[in-house]
Amino acid sequence: QVQLVESGGGLVQAGGSLTLSCAASGSRFSINAMGWYRQAPGKQRELVATITNGYSTNYADSVKGRFTISRDSAKNTVYLQVNSLKSEDTAVYYCAAGRVVAGRMGTDYWGKGILVTVSS
Repeated sequence: QVQLVESGGGLVQAGGSLTLSCAASGSRFSINAMGWYRQAPGKQRELVATITNGYSTNYADSVKGRFTISRDSAKNTVYLQVNSLKSEDTAVYYCAAGRVVAGRMGTDYWGKGILVTVSS
């Protein structure tokens, strides 16, 4: 069993930056990838970025060049640095963990989510 706890959300003005953190605890041997998803008001949950234990990364087209995912294996923590924020980035951000199968990351574990609000 893996538990995921997010932190670092809040209110930021458009064009600003924020760093989200996701700390993993419990048995971490059953996962080889972690990532971030988000769900904006009235929209479906969507993939934002993923990173494997081998530090291979993948980003949604909408955030490429603005967001950076990273991992500190010693602290069992994944980060999402979000820059040049837009009002459209306002959403609840969820940390997820699982295994990569056929090039896609499974989401076996989820955090509770944290709110990021971007003011215009």
